[in-house]
Amino acid sequence: MSENDTAKDINRVTGVIIKVSLKLIITALLILVLYEGMHAGFNFGYEIFADTAVSSAPGAEITIEVKEDATGRKVGKMLKEKGLIHNEYAFWVQSIFYDYTIYPGSYTLNTAMTSREILDELSVKPEEGETAS
Repeated sequence: MSENDTAKDINRVTGVIIKVSLKLIITALLILVLYEGMHAGFNFGYEIFADTAVSSAPGAEITIEVKEDATGRKVGKMLKEKGLIHNEYAFWVQSIFYDYTIYPGSYTLNTAMTSREILDELSVKPEEGETAS
């Protein structure tokens, strides 16, 4: 066997090892991405359908002002910033899925309320000059 044949054999074996290694790495990364995606999807679905409050009773009362041009997405972002809900996107999807209409006005909400209870409050049109609670 010549030196040239030995080098070719080594290169061929090295190439096979590299290809197998790359396939294993890509497979492992794909499994990791799928796992993380399923985990995130489950958590998002759980937040939509299994209502949980931010805190336990009695909670803290927080007054918010819903503007005339506020969308469900904007209201969700505001509620998240105020500490009334866990996930603004889950709130937004709930408002669409359960077909809620959010009315402008001033509302007093509690951190012990679930997002569905908050949506129930926001879907009742407050009287002129009155604060909904």
